[in-house]
Amino acid sequence: MEVSKKWKIAQKLELYWWKRYLSKKSPIDYLIWKKQYWLSFLEKIGLPISTINKQNILDAGCGPAGINIVLENNIVDAFDPLIESYKVLPHFNPEQFPYVQFQKSTIEAFSAKEQYDLVFCLNAINHVSDIHKSYGILSKSLKVGGTMVISIDAHNHNFFKHLFRLIPGDALHPHQYDLKAYRQFLENENLEIIGEYNLDKGFFFDYWAMVVTKKIAINGL
Repeated sequence: MEVSKKWKIAQKLELYWWKRYLSKKSPIDYLIWKKQYWLSFLEKIGLPISTINKQNILDAGCGPAGINIVLENNIVDAFDPLIESYKVLPHFNPEQFPYVQFQKSTIEAFSAKEQYDLVFCLNAINHVSDIHKSYGILSKSLKVGGTMVISIDAHNHNFFKHLFRLIPGDALHPHQYDLKAYRQFLENENLEIIGEYNLDKGFFFDYWAMVVTKKIAINGL
């Protein structure tokens, strides 16, 4: 199945997953838990919230409760292709986050009005349709000297990596890669990896956060 068809199916499944997952969760309790989750995430990757202040930040593929919910001392842009659909969920209330400008967009279609000090793309890059273009857009969105954090599920076994590409073993994710390939995507965009953090181990996948910086401008960006 071609990637574009996989992506359309994955988007429908993504919304269904969120609706089902959140249906039995109190909006207030979920938000409290999610804020603590993101604060812990930042500590684990060496970017404690105390060090993130008065920055221009992008949350790409933000979902209904992205890392933007703990970035109140900053100016934040956040986007997701399902952002309008999330508004039917009581767990997503943009008015709670006046420092965030939310918009509907895919990564591939996003056009930054400015470059950002800090870019987050968490649990999103293997949901896209065109992964090569998406890495390029994210790189262009980052200032020289800025920091980007990308989290991914990376395959541990070549056999299952290739099998999942052939069958819908992981239909939520149109792309199936190992850590080596994700490193290469970053290097192709002249992004330097400054930290890799294995945050959760599994049989098929390990969950990684990759922290990178852009040291040189490409084509003036």
